[in-house]
Amino acid sequence: MANRLAHETSPYLLQHADNPVDWWPWSAEAFEEARRRDVPVLLSVGYSSCHWCHVLATESFEDEVVAGFMNDHFVNIKVDREERPDVDAVYMEAVQAATGQGGWPMTVFLTPDAEPFYFGTYFPPAPRHGMPSFRQVLEGVRAAWADRRDEVAEVAGKIVRDLSQREINYGGTEIPGEEELAQALLGLTREYDPQRGGFGGAPKFPPSMVIEFLLRHHARTGSEGALQMASDTCERMARGGIYDQLGGGFARYSVDRDWVVPHFEKMLYDNALLCRVYAHLWRTTGSELARRVALETADFMVRELRTNEGGFASALDADSDDGTGKHVEGAYYVWTPRQLAEVLGDEDGELAAQYFGVTEEGTFEHGQSVLQLPQQDSLLDAEKVASIRERLLGGRAGRSAPGRDDKVVAAWNGLAIAALAETGAYFDRPDLVEAAVGAADLLVRLHLDEQARLARTSKDGQVGANAGVLEDYADVAEGFLALASVTGEGVWLEFAGFLLDHVLARFVDQESGSLYDTGADAERLIRRPQDPTDNATPSGWTAAAGALLSYAAQTGAEPHRTAAERALGVVKALGPRVPRFIGWGLAVAEAVLDGPKEVAIVGPAIDEEGTRALHRTALLGTSPGAVVAVGTPGSDEFPLLAERPLVDGRPAAYVCRHFACDAPTTDRDRLRAALAGRS
Repeated sequence: MANRLAHETSPYLLQHADNPVDWWPWSAEAFEEARRRDVPVLLSVGYSSCHWCHVLATESFEDEVVAGFMNDHFVNIKVDREERPDVDAVYMEAVQAATGQGGWPMTVFLTPDAEPFYFGTYFPPAPRHGMPSFRQVLEGVRAAWADRRDEVAEVAGKIVRDLSQREINYGGTEIPGEEELAQALLGLTREYDPQRGGFGGAPKFPPSMVIEFLLRHHARTGSEGALQMASDTCERMARGGIYDQLGGGFARYSVDRDWVVPHFEKMLYDNALLCRVYAHLWRTTGSELARRVALETADFMVRELRTNEGGFASALDADSDDGTGKHVEGAYYVWTPRQLAEVLGDEDGELAAQYFGVTEEGTFEHGQSVLQLPQQDSLLDAEKVASIRERLLGGRAGRSAPGRDDKVVAAWNGLAIAALAETGAYFDRPDLVEAAVGAADLLVRLHLDEQARLARTSKDGQVGANAGVLEDYADVAEGFLALASVTGEGVWLEFAGFLLDHVLARFVDQESGSLYDTGADAERLIRRPQDPTDNATPSGWTAAAGALLSYAAQTGAEPHRTAAERALGVVKALGPRVPRFIGWGLAVAEAVLDGPKEVAIVGPAIDEEGTRALHRTALLGTSPGAVVAVGTPGSDEFPLLAERPLVDGRPAAYVCRHFACDAPTTDRDRLRAALAGRS
């Protein structure tokens, strides 16, 4: 019999709907039930494409005996961290403070007042490597609750007090200057891996936001070192196993320092961010590799993550059926020389093995290899490579595909909209721009209510119950602003303004200028979450700063500009100390130092040839954070276009800062020079 999760929209919660565990969704009713029964709460947090979440579920949550013990002694709450990032953030902070580490699945035991007192992540079904079994943990917590209740209450109270007293050094309200950005670059240089690209050791995550900072810093200052770190890292990732050499798109991270063996789940947010990074790298360098990867990643998102409603699904699982009925991580993606030969024949199979680095020993498990491009110079001509890839893709299509989390997350769709809009514009792919518009239409139609409040998720055309958090408002606004610049449709600028007005009213601390991850009217947790540092995506804090700044550049809205600059005080404080974890904030700071530049393109019609040429040139400018408005003279869709006439009846470009413009030009080369990025 299905449990209470059967009525949820989250694919992760639905995966547990048939567990013998009597799961509750996160709700006031669940905690009231714990009070009524006088039992603790077992909070289990994970997400659909999480490998170890599936392992814990198979080993413990599907076990009738374990489930019976859980039901007898706990109220069990299951949370999808992607639907409730606020709940995840609050309790992950407690886990990390208590244990020094965190991860998913996250297991937290709470009092009926939601105060945490015991923590962990994955627990095995039997004691292993010094870890207790899950059953031992359950029995220990039950005994503590029954026999040492005062001690449990004391621990819980102390944890809550400690969390409430934690303060972030906001750094005042001054924006980062040349000195802080130079120190941040120096810090990144010290952590850079010159042999392999990227920063730090294993596991290695794609440093998308840091690369955006490096590209902007190069554009503004001419720093060759910044560009070298960005381009070398992008090349190593693109040639490594973290990149799907057949179907395009990136896996979540590399378990080794060399980008060879990935954790195979593919997340929408990673691919959206990396698609944009490679498009921007091409814009800077003209790299053919960057062009190919940007387009392949965009095509992967549209082909494999686009939903029937026009949005983009959250993720593809790491695991899939290996052909024996067993779900194995990476089974869909890895190859042996024999498997290559079975698809391609002996001769081409041997060529493919050399080209993709497939060996008898293997680079993964059981003699299997993850496809890479280890050779700097191609062993094969482009036609042969295309033939081999097409046939291998056909062969792979016969395998059991990884499951897909069809949940549409507003923030991640905002990132995808920005990436697809810009990539489509750069490479003359109107189909990609149309895909971005389709996702934006879905967000407006389904996720926005009449007051322009944003819902966090939807699935199968049904909007979820959870309110949007700061990153949702910020990233969706970022996507709408990019779409406005690309399409010349002012309605997207208007929608971005609605969202950013909510940011100013509900997420900004009016005294300090700092931002909270949840609105002032959101559900009260044991702590109001607030984190300015980047994780897998830009933090809501710095994403909001970037969107507020771009909106101010498009409209001249001074409150938005002021809020963006005040929010960057934390970047002044943290940028020189931990630049790897506030890369998007540093990128926004580069835009502030450069203006950002505001480009108004006026023509007799948007689709007129001369107007299109100037518009494309403006979009390809590398000036950090520059915004573009295009339309006819006197158009009221973009404030930047006001009082910007044609020049001798011809399309013209105006390059401005704070709405003060240089003399207009009708010449593309002059416009290109004005947008080269140097301050």
